[in-house]
Amino acid sequence: MSSLRHFADRSFDRLFAPKLRKNIENSILLLAGVGFIIHLTLVFLKKYEWLDTQFFQGSLLNDPISAIYTPFSLILIYEVYLLLFYLPRSFTSCVVKQFEIISLIVIRKIFKDIPTIDLGSEWYYSEQNLQLLTDLIGFLLLFLLIYWFYSSKKRLPVREIAPSLKRFINSKKIVSLTLLTTLSLMSVYSLSIWLMDAIKGAPAFTAQKIDGLFFNQFFTILILADVIILLISFRYTEEYSKLIRNTGFIIATILLRLSFSATDYFKMVLILIAVGFALLILRIYNAMENPRPSDTIV
Repeated sequence: MSSLRHFADRSFDRLFAPKLRKNIENSILLLAGVGFIIHLTLVFLKKYEWLDTQFFQGSLLNDPISAIYTPFSLILIYEVYLLLFYLPRSFTSCVVKQFEIISLIVIRKIFKDIPTIDLGSEWYYSEQNLQLLTDLIGFLLLFLLIYWFYSSKKRLPVREIAPSLKRFINSKKIVSLTLLTTLSLMSVYSLSIWLMDAIKGAPAFTAQKIDGLFFNQFFTILILADVIILLISFRYTEEYSKLIRNTGFIIATILLRLSFSATDYFKMVLILIAVGFALLILRIYNAMENPRPSDTIV
């Protein structure tokens, strides 16, 4: 087992080395720029009917603003890579990275929906306008909750790295590497299915099709990884507050996953409930582990 941990430690350091992370970041930014230009070109080609409209149907090709959807999708992939980097550090760092990913997904959806705004005389009755307004208000609340979560995270007590904690971190590195391999294989498989459907003539450039390539399955696998880490943590700690905190974070992740299957309005409600629940869990944990004088009950 020690040899496996040593191998995982070396592999993790290579796959997430600072230089490699920087190179991946630069490559993603370059691909995001190229993807934006390609998407924008497809929008104009479709507008002038120089493309097969049956194959290239979908709201993502109806307006130039929708082209922002592509670079955000690529940036999200890099954020997932960073999440796997933060996974061995702590549950809290991993969860806050999940919230950042969700916030980027919400922003991406807002850019997708902006071209559908109804500017008619009865704009206040428009379903698209109400949905966009809900997303905008929801995003502001989400951003505020994430800010509060960051503030609460800074209050976490600093602990010395004991030998048992090092073994736990190495175990989490094994989970992170396994997750990276699984997500990579899943992405290749999903992309192959998408290309096959596209060759057969099925509509390919819709938000549902593109999200199905990766993000819809990502949080399902992440939930399983979190549960595995939680089970491993029972071996290294018996602290009630920490076990409850980690369990609460898993519940928040499950709620985020459920939001992908919810209707448009309930989707934002589930996201806000998930982040708000995790925030309350973290604040209660802080009050137990690192109480302020005002937190102490006499």
